[in-house]
Amino acid sequence: MIRVGTGVDVHAYDAAAPLRLAGLDWPGEPGLAGHSDGDAVCHAIVDALLSAAGLGDIGGLVGVDGTTTANADSTGFLELARARLAEAGWAPVNVSVQLVGPSPKLAPRRAEAQSTLSALLGAPVSLGATTTDHLGFTGRGEGLAVIATALIERSSAPPTDQPA
Repeated sequence: MIRVGTGVDVHAYDAAAPLRLAGLDWPGEPGLAGHSDGDAVCHAIVDALLSAAGLGDIGGLVGVDGTTTANADSTGFLELARARLAEAGWAPVNVSVQLVGPSPKLAPRRAEAQSTLSALLGAPVSLGATTTDHLGFTGRGEGLAVIATALIERSSAPPTDQPA
């Protein structure tokens, strides 16, 4: 059995914060505001994986109040989501991610980010990026949006309390 899920995450830029994106540090780039490290790529992937498996979203996985996630490394959220999928009898097949915004420039570090995320998930992750030709909040340089699509497959018989 194969399932598909979509995740979306949006964060405002925060020039006072360091940028953590796609599991990497991006020195010299404005950071993203958030309860955790603000890694919108990791957050969107988590939501896509959980959505595909019918297991809720990142808020249900790690909370949204900021007390448990303050400055947390979002790669840990990916590991939690992968474990939750495995417990429910699912495994990632691949994930496609699209960044929408003017910065950072993804191309110079695309291979490194894809390798990092693929290793964390145990499945291929592909990254793309685009701008919005100066339209909307991303076009005005106010923040970054990320859309992720995850394909998962049944890895074992589902536990009786999990959706099929």
